[in-house]
Amino acid sequence: MIIRAQGIEKSFGALKVLKGIDFEAQEAEVVSIMGASGAGKSTLLQILGTLSTPDAGTLEIDGTDVLRLGSRELSAFRNRRIGFVFQFHHLLPEFTSLENVLIPAYIGGRKEPEARKEALALLEDLGLAERVSHKPSELSGGEQQRVAIARALINRPAILFADEPSGNLDSATKADLHRLFFELRDRYRQTIIIVTHDPDLAALCDRTLHMKDGLFL
Repeated sequence: MIIRAQGIEKSFGALKVLKGIDFEAQEAEVVSIMGASGAGKSTLLQILGTLSTPDAGTLEIDGTDVLRLGSRELSAFRNRRIGFVFQFHHLLPEFTSLENVLIPAYIGGRKEPEARKEALALLEDLGLAERVSHKPSELSGGEQQRVAIARALINRPAILFADEPSGNLDSATKADLHRLFFELRDRYRQTIIIVTHDPDLAALCDRTLHMKDGLFL
């Protein structure tokens, strides 16, 4: 089991957003989480991805009890084992595609020649070989999201979390991106957890979970 969460609770003030969530995912499984806005999907994803801490519950990722890690240990673990793709790509506008992809590798202390070689290979795999020196403003929305995916993959994480990854893309680009997730799973054996409102994407996943009012149905 690559992820095991039990009894996850989270409140913001008087509002209880997560009410005792249990969640598990296997290696190389693609799981989608669906539900109306406000159901708690993104909050759960942030907790599973160690970006937020639950008020109660346990969380084990790749054999590590992440809630017991100190802040520095947790940051290092996240950098090595977890990748993120968001609806808004959050690329740094002043940097090229290659430079954006390299940032997590440098944070992780990887040597420049090795990291650069891997970043170029990833960008080529994602169809961006001719865009490595382009800045985000010179890329289409789909290309920007592919750069963000390459950045998420540069440290070969065990798990990729995606929050509405195709929400801002046109239909054709969206379909290409959806196929890409499954190609990545097959190629790199990563577990992918996707929060989405898109039924077409959810239908492609190995498993779909539905949330309502802070609980799975």
